[in-house]
Amino acid sequence: MFPERFSELPAYAFPRLRKLLDGCEPGAEAIHMAIGEPRHDPPDFVGRMMAEHASDFARYPVNEGTPELLESISGWLRRRYGVEVDPSTRIMALNGTREGLFNACLALCPETKRGRRSAVLAPNPFYQVYAVGALAAGAEPVFLPATHATGYLPDLADIPAETLDRATAFFLCSPSNPQGAVADMSYWEELLRLAELHDFRVFADECYCEIHTDSAPTGVLEAAGRVGADPERVVAFHSLSKRSNLPGLRSGFVVAGPESMIRIRQLRAYAGAPVPLPTQRVSAACWSDEAHVEASRARYRDKFALVDRVFADEPRVEAPGAGFFLWIDVGDGEAAALKLWRETGVRVLPGAYLGREVDGRNPGAPFIRAALVADEPELETGLTRLRDCLMRS
Repeated sequence: MFPERFSELPAYAFPRLRKLLDGCEPGAEAIHMAIGEPRHDPPDFVGRMMAEHASDFARYPVNEGTPELLESISGWLRRRYGVEVDPSTRIMALNGTREGLFNACLALCPETKRGRRSAVLAPNPFYQVYAVGALAAGAEPVFLPATHATGYLPDLADIPAETLDRATAFFLCSPSNPQGAVADMSYWEELLRLAELHDFRVFADECYCEIHTDSAPTGVLEAAGRVGADPERVVAFHSLSKRSNLPGLRSGFVVAGPESMIRIRQLRAYAGAPVPLPTQRVSAACWSDEAHVEASRARYRDKFALVDRVFADEPRVEAPGAGFFLWIDVGDGEAAALKLWRETGVRVLPGAYLGREVDGRNPGAPFIRAALVADEPELETGLTRLRDCLMRS
């Protein structure tokens, strides 16, 4: 016997990719651009600090996060967004944000709303944990098209009032994965207005917020402060995976209103795994240091310039404004990914694996996603092979 609520989940994106490609020989030495795993150097103090605090692995960690870590995060929020957040009542450390995004649904989304099954709204394509969190909470995941026509963000004016009335949460990733779209201040303000009018929470996944070209992306806490939104309307998630090039550290945080945080922390106390103390020590140092972030951002800007040079004659491809993915319309993403692997050894992710079919259409199906994470010479080779295979053959 197995739970029905997960019975219709498709295979996860990367097992699907392995099934598609692993039976085929690559056409050249492999270049991996499918997974968004940062490869820039992490801060140079990480190894030393982990060694210095290794004895703390023998102690149970603080459930919500050490005071030092929570203060460091609060200080970063002040510097980055100009907001004051009480670290003792509104922040909790996470073992990576996927844990927090999933558990926020369990802790904060009721099974019903006004006598009907509740709905959790998410852009389509999307980070797949959004849907699983909704199903685990007993809610219906509702996928909103995020296409070129809508600026790769859901069209807020196009969402039926009935759907908004059933909503208990609205996931928004900005900068978005996979498209790199950024919600500006007016977009956040309108979403917060709808949240107040229809009584739902905004779950803001902002893990890519430190990878950008010119202006730093507006954050939901910044917008909430500007419009005086109820803190209980907003739950924001951040990670060191992309900011500090530490995906293996599994360290992030969630910030929410005090009443929401009580419930988030209570769920962690019963069913969660606190972040190990040495990881918390390192994380506090990372949130307090900007030099390594600026150095990594400079490299990404160079990579964006490289994209523009390689694809100078290809109007379909342009560097992202934020984040580190190329989202390229190739007509049939799965066929293109297979062709690219067989002929050039470049491994990318079909966009369909990040979306869901709604009304007979998966908005990710025409696309491939390519991560700009490799070192510059390898990246230039991969981009050139991609261009020549898919756009000049």
